[in-house]
Amino acid sequence: MGSGRHITVMLGGPSAEREVSLRSGVAVVRALRSLGHTVEELDPREDRWELATGTEVVFLALHGTYGEDGTVQRRLDVLGVPYTGCDAEASRVAFDKVLTKQRCVAAGVPTPRYAVLGGGQAGWPAGWGPPVVLKPVRQGSSLGLQFVEEADGLAAALAGARRYDAEVLMEERVVGREATVGILEDEALPVVEVQPRVGVLDYQNKYTAGATDYYLPARFDAATAQRVQAAALGAFRAVGGRDYARVDVMVRGDGVPAVLEVNTLPGMTELSLLPKAAAAAGLSFAALCQRMVDLALRRAVGARAGGGPG
Repeated sequence: MGSGRHITVMLGGPSAEREVSLRSGVAVVRALRSLGHTVEELDPREDRWELATGTEVVFLALHGTYGEDGTVQRRLDVLGVPYTGCDAEASRVAFDKVLTKQRCVAAGVPTPRYAVLGGGQAGWPAGWGPPVVLKPVRQGSSLGLQFVEEADGLAAALAGARRYDAEVLMEERVVGREATVGILEDEALPVVEVQPRVGVLDYQNKYTAGATDYYLPARFDAATAQRVQAAALGAFRAVGGRDYARVDVMVRGDGVPAVLEVNTLPGMTELSLLPKAAAAAGLSFAALCQRMVDLALRRAVGARAGGGPG
């Protein structure tokens, strides 16, 4: 699509993942400017924001609520401005862990057994016991993630998860190795294996330099890696994803994958996993950012040609 575009990068925002989003945005702005684009920065801390005049495309470097749940996408659709990544509906579905589970189950995508605990539920559901994982239904970046190893630990863990959402997803604790798969243009990138040096892959370990080891290529045999990629791509399609995403997967000891979640606006920092996977596929960080912009612009051109919305 060429260089010299007028791009607005949306970064920061009002979510609990604001700090990570700011880091993503700064990295993206630097990369796009290095390619010769005119780049504006827009931090939508409040909903009264306006795009800079002449903006041709919006690069979404937002994470979490507002940026990743379909809210900002709906606003940009109304404005008729193309933007990077998934549309509003896919963003809404993927951000809701229960809706994602339902879509995966319906599509035959392997995912851990789960139950949903509403705001008033305090005890163990019938047929459940430790070890389990608790996750706020609508929150990202492992915020509010709780592990329950003993039956009497449920109440405190629920309280921790409900700081972020009244509705909580209870999931079987899958024992195995953690992997993540970047999706770009409906193709799975090389699998990244993720191994925290201490404990589990929580918010702290995700965003602290040196706290987690990444193996790229992942230490799986070819058949297992292909199964993991196929499960990730299946989940991406099940939520209606487009352009790109990152899918987190647990791999059981027998090599069977279990999809955890789909991240429609994955991190774009120096520690982020989608850029690592793209680099393994021969795409530099700047080239990845350019590809994301090109996909949004191509869609806008196609929509204009067909008379549809941008």
